[in-house]
Amino acid sequence: MNDIKKAAQLIRDGKVVAFPTETVYGLGANALDPMAVARIFELKERPAFDPLIVHVSDLEQLYGLTPDRDPRIALLAEAFWPGPLTLVLEKTSHVPDIVTSGLPTVGLRMPDHPVAQELIRRAGCPIAAPSANKFGRISPTEAWHVSKNLPEADYVLDGGPTRVGIESTIIGLRPDGFVILRPGGITREDLLGIIPESSEAPAPGSPEAPGMLASHYSPAKPFYLYSEALAGRIDPSRAGYIRYSGEIPLSFARVITPTQTADLREYATRIFGAMHELEASDVDVLVAQPVPENGIGIAIMDRLRKAAHDWEAGAV
Repeated sequence: MNDIKKAAQLIRDGKVVAFPTETVYGLGANALDPMAVARIFELKERPAFDPLIVHVSDLEQLYGLTPDRDPRIALLAEAFWPGPLTLVLEKTSHVPDIVTSGLPTVGLRMPDHPVAQELIRRAGCPIAAPSANKFGRISPTEAWHVSKNLPEADYVLDGGPTRVGIESTIIGLRPDGFVILRPGGITREDLLGIIPESSEAPAPGSPEAPGMLASHYSPAKPFYLYSEALAGRIDPSRAGYIRYSGEIPLSFARVITPTQTADLREYATRIFGAMHELEASDVDVLVAQPVPENGIGIAIMDRLRKAAHDWEAGAV
């Protein structure tokens, strides 16, 4: 389905619409309508303490949601927007507390996808949108991932496969620079080309931004990062393997290679799709090869570790 006019009307009517961004598919509602936003939490089974990102169409819309006029906002926007960067800024009273989980700040970004941009413009309001999946499960990078896991959504806009494939980088601004709250499609090195990094660390305790919990992005089937220690504890004939590069270590029942060239950005665009494919297959266990932790590889490993967290904590 790709009727943007209909989807925009549904947003104005307080409904919930799944739509593509360049990162993953989002589950969107009018960010200024607390009842509509509450339905996002209900459909996703998302805990109330985990805040949402608000998507805007331009800087004018952004400045209606934050009183912050830090000149670094414009610098970052010029460099990375529209694109996969979320800024956590002080919120105005126009932003309902349910969006920010009671925090005084709100995550704001301008998505780089023509469908998302047109939807926000036609709806005439900022759109609050976490990933369009059940809370803690694999993020959706194609429309069928949404339909499989969230059939209750009022509408699904199909914009094809997403281009970046993992969620946006989320940063907070401190007096001396930025702090990365969640790694994503914009790397630390990208950011350092614009402003310095802060010496502060993210505050402990409740999440300052989405994606900061230890467990997230997890399949419904057991999921592990490959290691020699794991090799002796699984039956490869009942397991699927997501390969990055090199030799396949065991005789796995299914193998998916998201990139043939060991390109981390190409791998990032396909990792969630590979997880969805194996989850829907007849294998019992999913295993992923770790990737190098440089550039966007840091964000990829963040997702893989969080996807494996609860399964590995419980042992095989």
